[in-house]
Amino acid sequence: MAKTRDRPAYRCAECGHTPPRWVGRCPECQAWGSVAEVGAAPVALRPLTAAVTAGAVTTPARPIAEIDVEAARARPTGVGELDRVLGGGLVPGAVLLLAGEPGVGKSTLLLDVARHYAAGGTALVVTGEESAAQVRLRAERTGALHPRLYLAAETDLAALLGHVETVDPGLLVVDSVQTIASPAAEGSAGGVTQVRAVAAALIAAAKSRNMATVLVGHVTKDGAIAGPRVLEHLVDVVLQFEGDRHSTLRLVRATKNRFGPADEVGCFELTDGGIEGLPDPSGLFLSRRTEPVPGTCVTVTVEGRRPLLAEVQALVARSTLATPRRAVSGLDSARVAMVLAVLERRGRVRLGADDVFSATVGGVRVTEPAADLALALAVASAARDAPIPPATVVLGEVGLSGEVRRVGAVGRRLAEAARLGFTAALVPPDPGPLPDGMRVTEVTDLGAALRALPR
Repeated sequence: MAKTRDRPAYRCAECGHTPPRWVGRCPECQAWGSVAEVGAAPVALRPLTAAVTAGAVTTPARPIAEIDVEAARARPTGVGELDRVLGGGLVPGAVLLLAGEPGVGKSTLLLDVARHYAAGGTALVVTGEESAAQVRLRAERTGALHPRLYLAAETDLAALLGHVETVDPGLLVVDSVQTIASPAAEGSAGGVTQVRAVAAALIAAAKSRNMATVLVGHVTKDGAIAGPRVLEHLVDVVLQFEGDRHSTLRLVRATKNRFGPADEVGCFELTDGGIEGLPDPSGLFLSRRTEPVPGTCVTVTVEGRRPLLAEVQALVARSTLATPRRAVSGLDSARVAMVLAVLERRGRVRLGADDVFSATVGGVRVTEPAADLALALAVASAARDAPIPPATVVLGEVGLSGEVRRVGAVGRRLAEAARLGFTAALVPPDPGPLPDGMRVTEVTDLGAALRALPR
């Protein structure tokens, strides 16, 4: 006989994890102060001899060679940069989660995707944040009108599933999953219980109807996807939509993908006429000038599998404060502080009494260590007031002892730089195969790199 007794139960408000006792920090999502008591939980003590009997199967097992693979073929979305991230397009029955900050352009991008999908099928967009008229105005402005693109404004899960039954779409876009509420679940829309119930119902509908589904998700102030962490485990693809409000550049990054690479990045530009893919975005991250300027250095970063040229700028000025300022934009501030310390100690570039400002061009964020040497040379160029030779790219990670360490994909990086007209490069030792026609100088430490620059 099963016995029950009452004991306190605890649940994390962020991810829904249920620890056995109260803790100040959730062990699942690492959120502080999110675990609270939710009432008594029955504890069942069942006999060890209880067993589960075999039941009826839904689909009989078949030899793997007889499984039809056409149902898992990706269908192109019509947006080339998004297809690049997804690994070819949308797979029927797949569920995608697209998360990003408010106003970054998620709804505009998905409206364009739905319009392209409607050219060969039926698409349904369900909005819970805006009225149908507002979405209609945006579609007219961006040219996303199509007779097979259907639109509904709903916040009730039952009504949403009713629209799916009526329209029978091949693509469903829900904007957003936090605004839809299920009457069978407790709590308000956007809560852990509601998001879990709504997502489970939509995933079941997508799998049963072989319908590609895109769920728009909110993010927290830290940039993480809001709602229970189980939501990311349930869906097939998780995409992060990144961008700065003060820049037109937008990046779509795959953090999970069951149907393709999970390290690919798509580049977009947000304009008044909508959102456009950028198959060659390197020009956005470079300044256009006729004469070289001190304090600028070009490097090549790798976003996913794509090499992108980025320009690092630095300004060194005599400080009037007791503690000189260190301002950073588009770079990792901790990494910049380390490079400045190595530059002063190992490179003999005096910066203790100067303000140092460092930034990237075009709103791109550069965080990989391969840009360390470019940052160091940009600061040294600004401190010496001596420009770096034009058409030169710099690659390399700088260690605390001043050594220049090797980085990955040097050949691909230099090939991209050569394609855009760069003819010289400073790289770490043993770079591997190099493109023809480029003058490459190998440097072993920061001192050798500084000596390679004009004074």
